[in-house]
Amino acid sequence: MKRPTFQGVLKELSSFIFFFLSVGFVVSCCMMLFLSVLSREMGLTYTTGNIAEAAKITFLNVVIITVLFKTADFIRRRIMVDRPVRMITEAAEKIMNGDFSVRIKHLHGSGMEGFNKIGEAINAMAEELSSVETLRTDFIANVSHEMKTPLAVMQNYGALLRAPDLSEEKRIEYAKAVTDASRRLADMMTNILKLNRLENQQIYPNLTTFDLGEQLCESLLQYESTWERRNIEIETDIAEGVQISADAELLSLVWNNLFSNAFKFTEDGGRVALMLTADDEYATVRVSDTGCGMSAEVGSHIFEKFYQGDTSHKTQGNGLGLPLVKRVVDIMRGEISVESAIGVGTTFTVKIRRANDGLEEDR
Repeated sequence: MKRPTFQGVLKELSSFIFFFLSVGFVVSCCMMLFLSVLSREMGLTYTTGNIAEAAKITFLNVVIITVLFKTADFIRRRIMVDRPVRMITEAAEKIMNGDFSVRIKHLHGSGMEGFNKIGEAINAMAEELSSVETLRTDFIANVSHEMKTPLAVMQNYGALLRAPDLSEEKRIEYAKAVTDASRRLADMMTNILKLNRLENQQIYPNLTTFDLGEQLCESLLQYESTWERRNIEIETDIAEGVQISADAELLSLVWNNLFSNAFKFTEDGGRVALMLTADDEYATVRVSDTGCGMSAEVGSHIFEKFYQGDTSHKTQGNGLGLPLVKRVVDIMRGEISVESAIGVGTTFTVKIRRANDGLEEDR
């Protein structure tokens, strides 16, 4: 909760003093009127009848003043309370009906500060909801688009497989195409579920202390058949004994995605390099390749869901791997960056905190 400022306290105090003085002034005027009526009619001699007459006149005067005050208060409430409340209510109802473009205008005048704060909060909420709705719409559109390709492949090759005079060689080729398309679709669904759970904090880090160098070597060795088949040179410079406290399973997603991309975009006979260094605070991992590289424009979007720099879809992928990597690194309170040049290659740099004690407090 926000603490009241000195100016705010002073303003509230001034309003209270003004109200107190106004009431005192009205009461004093009524009392003076009462005494004035008595003095005019009887001098200094007061009788019960004269007091009753003076009381009636004073009462009538009080009623008139009360009506005037009530009228003034009614007008004040219509202008300073009912109008802003109506504006806020109408805006809230539009937001409830899905119109996130509504904005509450800034109200000018004394006493509007509270309503303006409410309006600013509602405007910020509407803007955030508008962004979420845009992301949701884009997400659905992208999922639908990405699903169409493998489904179309499966449908087309499935139809070809029904040909009665199909050769055994073609049958195997078409069946493989159907299998690859279904695997791509399954991988996309798996990544969507993982990313959704990560973004909604349904996966909490299971912190353990382990040797990061050993984990990197194990992840890299999974691609041994790939680099041997394609004659890709492997360079490693891994510091020994780098212990970190992190979620080993989540981090394995990071390394598998980075290595997969490195081998995917590196031509036969190219080079993939892995480097691990460490200081007291961070362990730094660099994964480099001599692949096709990418422009600065592509590099600025690669961590966005479904974004693919290869618009021709020559390489397999669904644009969800790097967003997964980015989310895991964020959960680990680490950092990730990319350096790339077209025709030269790409280097991903991941910095992971060696001690993540603060993550335990967030659970």
